[in-house]
Amino acid sequence: MAEGTMPITIAPVATRPRVRRGAVRRALGNRSFAGFLMALPLILAIGGLVVYPAFYAIALSLMNKSMTQFVGFHNFDRLLKLQTFHLVIFQSCLFAITAVIAKAVLGFALAHLMHNIPTRKQRVFRGFFLVPWVIPLAISTLGWWWLFDPSYSAFNWALNKVGLPSIPWLGQPWWARFCMIWVNTWFGTPFFLIMYLAALKSVPEQLYEAAAIDGAGAFQKLVHVTLPMLRNVISITVLFSLIVTFANFDIVRILTNGGPLNTTHVFATYAFQIGIQSGNIPAGAAVSLFMFPILAIASFFVLRGITQRSKEAY
Repeated sequence: MAEGTMPITIAPVATRPRVRRGAVRRALGNRSFAGFLMALPLILAIGGLVVYPAFYAIALSLMNKSMTQFVGFHNFDRLLKLQTFHLVIFQSCLFAITAVIAKAVLGFALAHLMHNIPTRKQRVFRGFFLVPWVIPLAISTLGWWWLFDPSYSAFNWALNKVGLPSIPWLGQPWWARFCMIWVNTWFGTPFFLIMYLAALKSVPEQLYEAAAIDGAGAFQKLVHVTLPMLRNVISITVLFSLIVTFANFDIVRILTNGGPLNTTHVFATYAFQIGIQSGNIPAGAAVSLFMFPILAIASFFVLRGITQRSKEAY
């Protein structure tokens, strides 16, 4: 250094932006942190649209009709004493369980049949079977309501043409329940079909070849190869459909509106009738919350089974 010159020093501040940029890069390089950032908008949306309304519904269910006084579990106790609500619980469980089983069985059968169709023809059939799922449920249910209408039923017209008596499709409780289950099955089967068909595509052909070498027939391949490989997919689709079917509103509201004599109400329509139409919002919130323990128990056992099978696989 020349005499008389001042030494040059580098301020440490100049390196701070580089350090910060390096820390940000390391954080973004962490897959967990990057995944959390990408999922953050969805987490906030779920929190605002699902979590907050759920806790608000719990708070409302503990209030009186005018929502000015805390009454504890009075609304739940009052509902459990109503004979109509007993019918709602029965109808909701019957509707959801029967419809989900029917959709799962039909969806699996159709997927298994379509899996053996050549690819070009399979595209046509896939588009055809997706039509019920693509049409808005409210519009398609109106069409079914016209087919079941007691005065202008197309089904009854066809029955009368062959000499059979008319059927009160929506006028008797059990026929009305059958109609609701049938419409829900018609609408939801394509979802099971697509899910099972995609799962069947992922099953290695070598497993079927090995089973054929061991002398297994078509039914044995189905039981010992296809079903074990699809167990987790079947469990997830059944659970998802069970949750959606329990909360179904459109089909019941349009077809029967809970009738005849409140025998076809499900939790969603009965909560709407009590909470909105009758003006008792806390009681309506209490009705909707009765779905939670039922679905929580079902989710626990289904997810537990999936977890155990995953551990056994590894």
